[in-house]
Amino acid sequence: MIALKLNNMKKEVHRNDLIFPDLSYKIIGCAYDVYNALGPGHLERVYQKALATALKDAGIVFKEQAPLNIFFKGASVGKCYVDFLIENEIILELKREIRSGRAYLKQILNYMHSGKMALAILINFATDGVITKRLVLEEYYNPASQNSSQTPKPS
Repeated sequence: MIALKLNNMKKEVHRNDLIFPDLSYKIIGCAYDVYNALGPGHLERVYQKALATALKDAGIVFKEQAPLNIFFKGASVGKCYVDFLIENEIILELKREIRSGRAYLKQILNYMHSGKMALAILINFATDGVITKRLVLEEYYNPASQNSSQTPKPS
């Protein structure tokens, strides 16, 4: 059950079994704002630029096209780049009209393992609306990080 509390017109999500519920709600709200303003049919990079503006306006700290190191036997062997790294806690990936959903989910899971991230959000700007998926890897979840200041860690 999700309880919504109106506080100066801001909604806060309170649910004990979700990772970063308030921040997730804000991110997804920004995606809906972008879709409602732009509508369907734009290139992914257009949605990405618009979402960057919406996230900034919402006061959400993020890095765009953020690199994550890939390690093999303790050595860095490469990098992958995520669309957005939100407050160094959440991977946010954007897609437009997902055709091969399983492949994208595997890609995001690889990103999560590379960055040791507990939560990723996939946002698909589809012709019929915004579709979101939350991916959780509990092995990387640190409950203390939900209560931290949410400032970015140095790269």
